[in-house]
Amino acid sequence: MNDCLNLSDNLGATVLRGSTAADNLDLRGVFYARCLGPDGAVKWEDTFTNTVMTEGKNVALDAALAGSAYTVTGPFMGLISSVSYVSVPVAADTMASHATWVEAGSASNFPLYTTPRKTCVWSAASAGSKALSAALSFPIITTGGTVKGAFITFGTGAVSTIADTNGKLWCAGLFSGGDKVVGVGDTLQITYTINS
Repeated sequence: MNDCLNLSDNLGATVLRGSTAADNLDLRGVFYARCLGPDGAVKWEDTFTNTVMTEGKNVALDAALAGSAYTVTGPFMGLISSVSYVSVPVAADTMASHATWVEAGSASNFPLYTTPRKTCVWSAASAGSKALSAALSFPIITTGGTVKGAFITFGTGAVSTIADTNGKLWCAGLFSGGDKVVGVGDTLQITYTINS
């Protein structure tokens, strides 16, 4: 008679390496626009997102992480015309080179609004967000037209002169509800908020 006793013992272990807590900085801007008629009544409203351009991100990162006495120039907001429009703004666009869209406000790129570009004035950043302290107003004069969206330029060389290509393009965006018509006497009011 043979007695057998087979015993086994198993032990398993897992080691996790490289586990980290991550916090991503992903900039997302939102424009809010509304058009007021000559009587002050709201004609239309739209909320639309934007593309934050690579050149704008580069200026912001250099100023935040390597700047010693950086003073921002601008920022200035302008409008995107439907005249000569080809396609949506892309991250590679710059103030000097954005071949698929043009700025509104010049004699050939309607609508015409009270010059110059509007100067952005900001509230203090809070909870990872920075917003304009008040809406910027674009009174439409002499010639109405179709607006596609808005953009912001800033940095060395940026000026408030309409159609100037100096400075750095921070962002550009198109209305989410499609092109918007504005007439003489209308006022386009736009606010902007950037969130991380």
